[in-house]
Amino acid sequence: MSSGGECWAEEDSDGDSDCEEFMYGIQGHFASDLYRHPQLEADIGAVRDIYTDRAVSVREYGPIDDVDVDLQINIGFLDEEVANAWKVVRTEPIILRLRFSLSQYLDGPEPTVEVFQPSSKDGFGLGVQLKKILCSFVSAQWRHLSNELIRAQQKKRHSWFKAGGTIKKFRAGLSIFSPVPKSPCVPLIQGPVVKGPPRPPELRVTRLISRSSPCSMKGPKGELFTYTPNAQSVLVPGARPAVQISTKQLIELFFSSQALIHCKSVPTLEYGFLVQIMKYSEQRIPTLNEYCVVCDEQHVFQNGSMLKPAVCTRELCVFSFYTLGVMSGAVEEVATGAEVVDLLVAMCRAALESARKSIIFDPYPSVVDPTDPKSLAFNPKKRSYERLQRALDSVMSIREMTQGSYLEIKRQMDKIDPLAHPLLQWIISSNRSHIVKLPPSRQLKFMHTPHQFLLLSSPPAKEARFRAARKLYGSTFAFHGSHIENWHSILRNGLVNASYTKLQLHGAAYGKGIYLSPISSISFGYSGMGKGQHHMPSKEELVQRYNRMNTMAQARAVQSRFLQSRNLNCIALCEVITSKDLQKHGNIWVCPVSDHVCTRFFFVYEDGQVGDANINTQDTHVQREIMSVIGMQPSSPHSDGL
Repeated sequence: MSSGGECWAEEDSDGDSDCEEFMYGIQGHFASDLYRHPQLEADIGAVRDIYTDRAVSVREYGPIDDVDVDLQINIGFLDEEVANAWKVVRTEPIILRLRFSLSQYLDGPEPTVEVFQPSSKDGFGLGVQLKKILCSFVSAQWRHLSNELIRAQQKKRHSWFKAGGTIKKFRAGLSIFSPVPKSPCVPLIQGPVVKGPPRPPELRVTRLISRSSPCSMKGPKGELFTYTPNAQSVLVPGARPAVQISTKQLIELFFSSQALIHCKSVPTLEYGFLVQIMKYSEQRIPTLNEYCVVCDEQHVFQNGSMLKPAVCTRELCVFSFYTLGVMSGAVEEVATGAEVVDLLVAMCRAALESARKSIIFDPYPSVVDPTDPKSLAFNPKKRSYERLQRALDSVMSIREMTQGSYLEIKRQMDKIDPLAHPLLQWIISSNRSHIVKLPPSRQLKFMHTPHQFLLLSSPPAKEARFRAARKLYGSTFAFHGSHIENWHSILRNGLVNASYTKLQLHGAAYGKGIYLSPISSISFGYSGMGKGQHHMPSKEELVQRYNRMNTMAQARAVQSRFLQSRNLNCIALCEVITSKDLQKHGNIWVCPVSDHVCTRFFFVYEDGQVGDANINTQDTHVQREIMSVIGMQPSSPHSDGL
């Protein structure tokens, strides 16, 4: 077997596993006029030189003038929690399968595109979005592509790297200013390439350390950071006091800088079309959540992008969204995430029943009418809270949903109200945060509630900025309390700075920013606990409630969590950067920088249950338990953190 290609054991996407396969080097058995175009061979070689031999595999089809080229995109740079929220396997590559003309390559028909992961060829929701993006990209590039154009580009590149090495000297002096891809795992394409695996960011540290002169750069908020080889700080006249940082911290800040390549910029063709499409894919994957899954236009959320990919509110996008297959994820959510779905429904109901619903019920549902696919049954431009309330009232208990098949659930809901099931689908799919019920082994015992969730809403870009800031300033944990009616919007728009806006409810006595507290009782007050809705239960009441719940558990194996109760309170535990921007007024903290606050945990109290009012997140034993649950070391300035 020649090394020019790799034989696949699995079936191809068209199901033609019986099709006779052969690799480059044994084509002589078939028609002599079929050959692999030299430019295709060169582009495959470029991928192997820049990435690895395994980054590309080739499949030919005998006498048919077709060839499948599989490009493997490494997504190991995604955090595990982000990968779980996106429902991708971060240890597996994303496969881009392009079908070209074997003998004509770029002069032939436009290639088809498939996107999948080896373990999830079907139902790969993220692949639907990425395929649509790549199909548009290929179509746009194909209009002017040709084999001759690529040869000219590559010839021009080689002429710059002759023995004189002028370009090498020029780039060596400016290496610190060269653009860096969004993902540190993306190989850097600068000058002659060396065959081997993608180089980690640490290789650039050497280039920085060897500099004999200081350099400066600005952070996301305009702070001026300086790096000097002799570890001395440099002051810039007219600027705020400089912050001295280490080389490693400078690298982290450089990777998280907003001056990085725009994800939609078109990579160079000088290394061939296959490398170009791989580079474009690597630019787009980390920012898929920032763009509508249908129209690929950037979202405009109150607090930047959210964690999960989502559809925008344009009517045409809403219609198309129902035909892309991504709504099938609702089946799994109802079957396995009953308590989470129940919580989402409870939040939606609280916002809808609020006297402030015209302000806080945002976003309003965009739901296609099941009886008329050309119109919207629920339209943000024509709001009907009464009809929405009737449909929401018809959504049955998640406990009942888990007792039958999904088709039976849908049939029962359609019988009650034809808009109930579409509304439930919207409630699930419009949630742009990642919520997972924590098992007892990962729950924080001092919170005294069984309803504990992991809550992540920061997109990869914000999380990267947060981690870079944490390495500079350190971080700690604090509570954020808000009434349950506000969480419907928070999960979809982010934790926003509501001071001096129409969303403000409690005032802003200590200035503009996100209000937090290390003391649980203060945040419980902001959540509405004890505001005429709750009371501290007596010992007798606790015993009665325990006996009642045990009786219900014996009567039904699956216990309903929230829908039977309208008496809920919520509180979040957030991680906050301890920079000088964090304003501490006793036990009330105000953070004016939204990028410096990330939600980590979410706690729910029901039926008059009251949490421990004496929890202080700054106590050593509390911090130790938080760290043990999330598996990170205590964070202080200049530590590596998570």
